[in-house]
Amino acid sequence: MTRTQITVFVLVALVALVLGLTVNKVLSSKGQGDPTVLLDAGIVLLPQSRSLPALELLDQSGQVVQTDQLKGQWSLLFFGYTYCPDICPATLAQLRQLQGQLPEETRERLRMVLVSVDPKRDTPEQLKKYLDYFDAGFLGLTGEEANLQKFANAVSIPYIPADTSQDNYTVDHSGNLVIIDPDGRQRGFIRAPINNAKLAAQLPGLISGS
Repeated sequence: MTRTQITVFVLVALVALVLGLTVNKVLSSKGQGDPTVLLDAGIVLLPQSRSLPALELLDQSGQVVQTDQLKGQWSLLFFGYTYCPDICPATLAQLRQLQGQLPEETRERLRMVLVSVDPKRDTPEQLKKYLDYFDAGFLGLTGEEANLQKFANAVSIPYIPADTSQDNYTVDHSGNLVIIDPDGRQRGFIRAPINNAKLAAQLPGLISGS
């Protein structure tokens, strides 16, 4: 190999290295991470984030909450209800446990939210009593059935409204979580069943990267 060829080879190698570092920095700054690793943790990011519909709901204190008030920090939304016999208490217990596994910086930037799919029984008072059992820092949202359905459909977590005329009715709903970014837009999903160990390893990078 001639001196000229060696020089060209070295320059090409350096350019490739710089480009590789630049691409890696861009991907990291967007908080994307390795898609394969994220998928293994159950995290599915959308190609483009989605805006949320402008809706008015109530929190567990009875205060009006607009959906655009979800801006400012990351949120994990779970659509469930307080009278759920199985998946809801199990999921909320896992989310409480997940918080304890995350670094403090990540916990401070992440909010857990239960959005009711049973507005008839899930009054603000009922939500507060229920959520206080799991974690006083969890946010609960309820409201009119039409608004809740519109919200669920907009983030692709539809549920089937129950026949509330029956005693001890149940509501069919998804166990997936919705990821909302600090811009108040849907960034993706976390697929059920939740794996806390893998989420605890991946969420800090996703959250700190944006």
